[in-house]
Amino acid sequence: MTTITLVQGDITRQSVDAIVNAANSSLLGGGGVDGAIHRRGGPEILADCRRLRASSYGKGLATGQAVATTAGELDARWVIHTVGPVWQAGGGDAPLLASCYRESLRVADELGARTVAFPAISTGVYRWPMEDAARIAVETVLNTPTGVEEVRFVLFDARAYEAFAERLG
Repeated sequence: MTTITLVQGDITRQSVDAIVNAANSSLLGGGGVDGAIHRRGGPEILADCRRLRASSYGKGLATGQAVATTAGELDARWVIHTVGPVWQAGGGDAPLLASCYRESLRVADELGARTVAFPAISTGVYRWPMEDAARIAVETVLNTPTGVEEVRFVLFDARAYEAFAERLG
Protein backbone atom coordinates (compact mmCIF):
# COMPACT_ATOMS: atom_id res chain seq x y z
CA MET A 1 0.00 0.00 0.00
CA THR A 2 1.37 3.35 -1.03
CA THR A 3 1.30 6.14 1.54
CA ILE A 4 0.76 9.65 0.20
CA THR A 5 2.26 12.53 2.15
CA LEU A 6 2.17 16.26 1.46
CA VAL A 7 5.00 18.70 2.09
CA GLN A 8 5.02 22.40 1.42
CA GLY A 9 8.54 23.32 0.38
CA ASP A 10 11.44 22.84 -1.97
CA ILE A 11 11.53 19.51 -3.83
CA THR A 12 15.31 19.79 -4.22
CA ARG A 13 15.67 19.53 -0.42
CA GLN A 14 13.86 16.18 -0.13
CA SER A 15 15.64 13.06 1.04
CA VAL A 16 14.03 10.31 -1.08
CA ASP A 17 15.06 7.56 -3.47
CA ALA A 18 13.79 9.49 -6.51
CA ILE A 19 12.78 13.06 -7.24
CA VAL A 20 10.45 13.61 -10.19
CA ASN A 21 11.38 16.49 -12.44
CA ALA A 22 8.70 18.36 -14.35
CA ALA A 23 11.04 18.56 -17.32
CA ASN A 24 10.77 20.04 -20.76
CA SER A 25 11.08 17.71 -23.72
CA SER A 26 14.69 18.69 -24.46
CA LEU A 27 15.82 17.20 -21.12
CA LEU A 28 18.45 19.94 -21.03
CA GLY A 29 17.13 22.06 -18.17
CA GLY A 30 14.73 24.95 -18.06
CA GLY A 31 12.86 27.09 -15.57
CA GLY A 32 10.77 26.31 -12.52
CA VAL A 33 11.20 22.87 -10.95
CA ASP A 34 13.36 21.75 -13.88
CA GLY A 35 15.84 24.60 -13.44
CA ALA A 36 15.93 24.19 -9.66
CA ILE A 37 16.69 20.46 -9.93
CA HIS A 38 19.47 21.04 -12.46
CA ARG A 39 21.00 23.89 -10.41
CA ARG A 40 20.94 22.06 -7.08
CA GLY A 41 21.80 18.65 -8.54
CA GLY A 42 24.81 19.93 -10.41
CA PRO A 43 26.34 19.12 -13.79
CA GLU A 44 26.03 15.31 -13.45
CA ILE A 45 22.29 15.48 -14.15
CA LEU A 46 22.78 17.53 -17.32
CA ALA A 47 25.59 15.20 -18.44
CA ASP A 48 23.25 12.20 -18.01
CA CYS A 49 20.49 14.02 -19.91
CA ARG A 50 22.91 14.77 -22.74
CA ARG A 51 23.83 11.07 -22.91
CA LEU A 52 20.12 10.21 -23.19
CA ARG A 53 19.68 12.76 -25.99
CA ALA A 54 22.69 11.30 -27.81
CA SER A 55 21.25 7.79 -27.62
CA SER A 56 17.59 6.79 -27.18
CA TYR A 57 16.03 10.26 -26.97
CA GLY A 58 17.52 12.14 -29.91
CA LYS A 59 14.29 14.09 -30.43
CA GLY A 60 13.73 14.58 -26.70
CA LEU A 61 11.28 13.00 -24.27
CA ALA A 62 7.65 12.75 -25.37
CA THR A 63 4.90 14.29 -23.26
CA GLY A 64 3.56 11.81 -20.71
CA GLN A 65 6.69 9.64 -20.75
CA ALA A 66 9.40 9.31 -18.09
CA VAL A 67 13.10 8.47 -17.93
CA ALA A 68 15.64 8.40 -15.08
CA THR A 69 19.09 9.90 -14.59
CA THR A 70 21.47 10.24 -11.69
CA ALA A 71 20.46 12.73 -8.98
CA GLY A 72 23.90 14.32 -8.84
CA GLU A 73 24.27 16.30 -5.63
CA LEU A 74 20.62 15.98 -4.59
CA ASP A 75 19.78 13.84 -1.54
CA ALA A 76 18.28 11.18 -3.79
CA ARG A 77 19.56 8.33 -5.92
CA TRP A 78 17.72 9.25 -9.11
CA VAL A 79 15.85 12.01 -10.89
CA ILE A 80 12.88 10.79 -12.92
CA HIS A 81 12.20 13.27 -15.71
CA THR A 82 8.68 13.54 -17.11
CA VAL A 83 7.18 16.03 -19.54
CA GLY A 84 3.75 17.31 -18.64
CA PRO A 85 1.19 18.62 -21.12
CA VAL A 86 0.57 22.32 -21.62
CA TRP A 87 -2.89 23.61 -20.65
CA GLN A 88 -4.63 25.09 -23.68
CA ALA A 89 -7.48 27.59 -23.80
CA GLY A 90 -9.93 24.77 -24.56
CA GLY A 91 -8.66 22.59 -21.73
CA GLY A 92 -5.92 20.09 -21.17
CA ASP A 93 -5.15 16.51 -22.04
CA ALA A 94 -5.91 14.85 -18.69
CA PRO A 95 -4.82 11.35 -19.83
CA LEU A 96 -1.38 12.74 -20.74
CA LEU A 97 -1.03 14.40 -17.34
CA ALA A 98 -2.07 11.15 -15.63
CA SER A 99 0.50 9.32 -17.77
CA CYS A 100 3.26 11.48 -16.27
CA TYR A 101 2.46 10.09 -12.81
CA ARG A 102 1.93 6.50 -14.01
CA GLU A 103 5.10 6.43 -16.10
CA SER A 104 7.14 7.99 -13.30
CA LEU A 105 5.92 5.28 -10.92
CA ARG A 106 6.73 2.62 -13.52
CA VAL A 107 10.29 3.94 -13.83
CA ALA A 108 10.54 4.13 -10.01
CA ASP A 109 9.51 0.47 -9.82
CA GLU A 110 12.13 -0.49 -12.41
CA LEU A 111 14.76 1.31 -10.34
CA GLY A 112 13.59 -0.22 -7.05
CA ALA A 113 12.74 3.20 -5.57
CA ARG A 114 10.61 3.05 -2.44
CA THR A 115 10.20 6.79 -1.81
CA VAL A 116 9.37 9.25 -4.59
CA ALA A 117 8.86 13.03 -4.43
CA PHE A 118 6.60 14.59 -7.05
CA PRO A 119 5.99 18.26 -7.85
CA ALA A 120 2.60 19.43 -9.10
CA ILE A 121 3.36 18.60 -12.74
CA SER A 122 2.25 21.11 -15.43
CA THR A 123 0.98 23.70 -12.93
CA GLY A 124 3.76 26.26 -13.43
CA VAL A 125 4.57 27.70 -16.83
CA TYR A 126 2.39 25.00 -18.44
CA ARG A 127 -0.60 26.68 -16.68
CA TRP A 128 -2.62 23.60 -15.69
CA PRO A 129 -5.25 24.69 -13.10
CA MET A 130 -4.03 23.59 -9.65
CA GLU A 131 -7.29 22.01 -8.43
CA ASP A 132 -7.63 19.86 -11.55
CA ALA A 133 -3.94 18.93 -11.51
CA ALA A 134 -4.27 17.86 -7.85
CA ARG A 135 -7.30 15.72 -8.67
CA ILE A 136 -5.51 13.98 -11.55
CA ALA A 137 -2.29 13.48 -9.56
CA VAL A 138 -3.93 12.02 -6.45
CA GLU A 139 -6.39 9.80 -8.36
CA THR A 140 -3.64 8.47 -10.62
CA VAL A 141 -1.26 7.66 -7.77
CA LEU A 142 -4.03 5.97 -5.75
CA ASN A 143 -5.07 3.87 -8.75
CA THR A 144 -1.63 2.87 -10.06
CA PRO A 145 -0.24 -0.44 -8.79
CA THR A 146 3.33 0.19 -7.60
CA GLY A 147 6.00 -1.03 -5.21
CA VAL A 148 6.66 2.57 -4.15
CA GLU A 149 5.93 2.79 -0.43
CA GLU A 150 5.69 6.58 -0.12
CA VAL A 151 4.67 9.14 -2.69
CA ARG A 152 5.47 12.59 -1.40
CA PHE A 153 3.85 15.53 -3.16
CA VAL A 154 6.19 18.47 -2.56
CA LEU A 155 4.20 21.62 -3.15
CA PHE A 156 5.78 25.00 -3.58
CA ASP A 157 3.17 27.19 -1.89
CA ALA A 158 0.14 27.14 0.41
CA ARG A 159 -2.35 27.25 -2.48
CA ALA A 160 -0.92 24.10 -4.05
CA TYR A 161 -0.70 22.37 -0.66
CA GLU A 162 -4.35 23.16 0.07
CA ALA A 163 -5.50 21.89 -3.34
CA PHE A 164 -3.74 18.55 -2.78
CA ALA A 165 -4.87 18.31 0.86
CA GLU A 166 -8.48 18.80 -0.24
CA ARG A 167 -8.12 15.88 -2.68
CA LEU A 168 -6.77 13.60 0.04
CA GLY A 169 -9.69 14.51 2.31
